[in-house]
Amino acid sequence: MHQTSYAEVDRLLESLVFRIRAVLHEKLVGVYLYGSLVTGDFDPGISDVDLLAVTSSDLDNSQVDALRTLHRDIAIKHPEWDDRVEVAYVSMTALRTFRSEKHQIAVISPGEPFHVKELDSGYLMNWYVVRERGVVLFGPPVNTVIGPVTREEYVQTVRDYVSWLAGNLREVMDRKYQAYAILAACRALYLHRKGAVTSKRRAALWALEELPEWSGLIQSALAWRKAWRDEQVDHAATHAESLRFVTFVRGLVLDT
Repeated sequence: MHQTSYAEVDRLLESLVFRIRAVLHEKLVGVYLYGSLVTGDFDPGISDVDLLAVTSSDLDNSQVDALRTLHRDIAIKHPEWDDRVEVAYVSMTALRTFRSEKHQIAVISPGEPFHVKELDSGYLMNWYVVRERGVVLFGPPVNTVIGPVTREEYVQTVRDYVSWLAGNLREVMDRKYQAYAILAACRALYLHRKGAVTSKRRAALWALEELPEWSGLIQSALAWRKAWRDEQVDHAATHAESLRFVTFVRGLVLDT
């Protein structure tokens, strides 16, 4: 499998797809790569790998258990990717009807172990990017499994997400999450001002010029992102300013 410019990423993807297929067999419809590996600015040392795995129907308990074991084993075999892999397992029915019906999603993502939860509308941001720019690792073209997502829907979901992010940051002290929230807010503001989708890093570099009064914090967030494995961190020391920034950006994005 040679889907990226990084041999170590290709090895990881090959292992993931092989093992997911071994667990789900014919229930697996397709696996699609998205995120910074396809939109740009992937950093081999810190960036996450983002995958969507589409299934023909909901997972049963034995498959959920097997996938939990799979992801635990992948983290052991590839420790450099521990807490840097996001895979969402979603049925085709859920992808087509999540706006109007409740569905479950099984997911592992940075900061969260593999678990099953209710699928919320915020995932529309991911589905939009997957449909527009996703790379097929296994299965049919992505537009045959994900229905149309309008740009207007995407923009509104980003606006809603920034509002949620500001509220959630009040409850989360972790500096890694502070960095994520700051950079995600920059990306939302870039979309709001420029009308284009870009990476968090590129949006942050743009925001350094656009919001010079916040340049110090944005530069810090970029540095915190690179130092996410550091253990000697005073999370509380930067929390209040991070929250002020995300709340500030929320106001800009929601001000139409």
